[in-house]
Amino acid sequence: MDTFTLMEVRLLEKRYILRKFIPLFLVLMMPLSLINAQEKLKTPAYLQKGDSIVILAPAGILKPSRKAIVLEAKKLAESWGLHVVLGKNMFNNGNHFAGSDAERADDFQKALDNPNIKAIWAARGGYGSVRILDKLDYTHFLKHPKWIIGYSDITAFHNHIHNLGVETIHGMMATSLEEKPEEIIATISSFKSAIFGKKLSYTIPSSKYNRYTSSSSVQGSSKKIEGQIIGGNLAILTSMLGSKSQLNTDGKILFIEEIGEYKYSIDRMLQSLKRAGYFKNVKAVIVGDISLIKKNSTKWGKPIEQLILDVVPKKIPVLFDFPAGHEADNRALIFGRKVHLTVCSGNKQSKVVFKE
Repeated sequence: MDTFTLMEVRLLEKRYILRKFIPLFLVLMMPLSLINAQEKLKTPAYLQKGDSIVILAPAGILKPSRKAIVLEAKKLAESWGLHVVLGKNMFNNGNHFAGSDAERADDFQKALDNPNIKAIWAARGGYGSVRILDKLDYTHFLKHPKWIIGYSDITAFHNHIHNLGVETIHGMMATSLEEKPEEIIATISSFKSAIFGKKLSYTIPSSKYNRYTSSSSVQGSSKKIEGQIIGGNLAILTSMLGSKSQLNTDGKILFIEEIGEYKYSIDRMLQSLKRAGYFKNVKAVIVGDISLIKKNSTKWGKPIEQLILDVVPKKIPVLFDFPAGHEADNRALIFGRKVHLTVCSGNKQSKVVFKE
């Protein structure tokens, strides 16, 4: 048997260490979103009568004229047996924002850390959530998760918290009560069902633009898909690219909605998501409301549905006209939860059913 030199022994030791610890190092360095792509997310405790929630404003300013509607939302939640606390700084004037970044972050941090608060309900969106995301400490929240609720600009929180491994609720906000009462019955009902842990199941008319295969031409056909639903507002999804809040869509179902954009702007954002890999391994795309599309002097030449179909690869099923976004009918979605999606065409009804 050959005798090893001291140098050869040391070389073997180095190889052993590298072989043992490099895999562990790579796992630790893996982006959190990639890890979570293969894991079931934590579900915060559903609300029960007697629980406390907070309404706060993490983004745009709440003008004095909107205080009454926030109090209406407070009254609504109280009618369900909940105790409602209002954020200390939510009515502050920070020019474009509901107080300074520090004030909005302080309200949110206190809500995250308070063990008695079981849900954080955004009063409105607007813009500003991204400015406080990195000012917050999520340590206590991760030990004792609670529901984060809202849509539009609150997409920043949905994305960031998804990557932390916790489910969130894309649903109505306090100012949603400004809509006509008869138009938000389903909105309120689905919101209540989501926060109290009732079954969420939606059946909707099938758009003629729905796509379920690469050659969707036979009327009355369908495609069934199962996957974790994620997403939110298109502009905010795009703004998260390149940050630790960027989503991993592999094996998931991506929901998008938007308001007040030109078609070319919507195309640009979708192209950005495509270049970032959002449509490479996604299982399906659900398109919510694309509201108040601005008119450009130069016509795009195609309906918004076809614009979206032109960007999303032909192999990816696409469901249109899901009632969620910046319209009165804004059904609640639990982001991070697995859903059974049935995309149909013709006279068949399409379905989105959340797994319990």
